Amino acid sequence: MSLRIRRSEMTCPAHSLAMISKAAVSEADEVIIDLEDACAVSQKIAARATVIQALQTLDFGQKLVAVRPNAVQTHYHYRDVVEIVEAAGDKIDVLVIPKIETADDVRFVDRLLSQIEANIGLAVGSIKLEVLIEGTRALQAVEHIANASPRLESLIFGLADYAGDLGARSADDQWGMFAYPKHKMLVAAKAAGLAAIDNVTFAFRDSEACQRDAKRAAAMGFDGKWAIHPAQVPIINQAFLPTAAEIAEAQRLINAYAAADQDAGLGAIAIDDQMIDAASLRVHAKKLALAQRAGLVE
Repeated sequence: MSLRIRRSEMTCPAHSLAMISKAAVSEADEVIIDLEDACAVSQKIAARATVIQALQTLDFGQKLVAVRPNAVQTHYHYRDVVEIVEAAGDKIDVLVIPKIETADDVRFVDRLLSQIEANIGLAVGSIKLEVLIEGTRALQAVEHIANASPRLESLIFGLADYAGDLGARSADDQWGMFAYPKHKMLVAAKAAGLAAIDNVTFAFRDSEACQRDAKRAAAMGFDGKWAIHPAQVPIINQAFLPTAAEIAEAQRLINAYAAADQDAGLGAIAIDDQMIDAASLRVHAKKLALAQRAGLVE
C-alpha cells in the first residue's frame, strides 16, 4: 500500500484559477484540478491553459497535486494529458482518470504517460495514477483494473455516475443501497496494495452528514474521502486519523521490530500472538505517518 497520505482529496474546477488557488491553501491532503465533471463543455479546451498556469505558479505546499483529465473515451483526453504534462509534468504527482471501464483503459494512459515522460526528460513512471470506479463495467473488472499498472496508487468510488449507470432512482442511501460496490472496490484495492477512496458527500453544507459518512468510510477500511468544498476537508481529515491507542500500538510494534532486527537479525517476530514482519508493519507505518502529518507525534 502506498504510504502517501490521502485522507482528503479535494476537487476544484480547472477553469477557475481562483478556486484552484483556494484549494492550494486548504487543509486537503490532495488537490484534484478537474477538467471533467467540474468543467463545462464550453470551457474544457481553454481550461488546459488555466491548469498549466496554476501548476506553474501556485504553491501547493506538501499536498499531492493531481489533475483529472476527461475520460479516455472522449476526444478531449489525449490533448488534456499531452498538453498539460508536457508543459508542467514536473509539478504533477498524479493523474486521476475518470470512467475507467477496463484494465486496457489504464494501460492506455500508462503508455501515453510513459511516452510523454520520456520526451520531456521525466523519469518514466514518476507520475502516478488514481482511477475512478464509477460504472457497472468497471465494477465487474475492478480486480483486473487494480492490477493494470505499477503507476496505480488508489481506486476511488464514484457514487453519482455509478448510480446513474445502474438507473437507480436515488443515491441518498449510499451505505445501504451501495454497500456492495463500495465493498467490492475496497477489497480489490487492498488486495492489490492500493489505497481506497470513498465518494463525496454531496450535501456540502451538511457537516453532520459529512462527518457521519467519513467516519463510516474510515471504519469500513477506506483510506480517505473526496471533498467538494473546503469546509468538508477538516471534518474528513479528523475522521481518518488513528486513535491515540492505535498510534501507541503502531509505535510499539515498529520499535520492537527494529530492535529485533538490530539485536538478532530477525525479519519476523511474534508479539502478543501476532506475527509481525515488514509487510504487516506497513499498516502501522501508515498510521504513524497520518499522526505525524496531523502533528500528533513528532
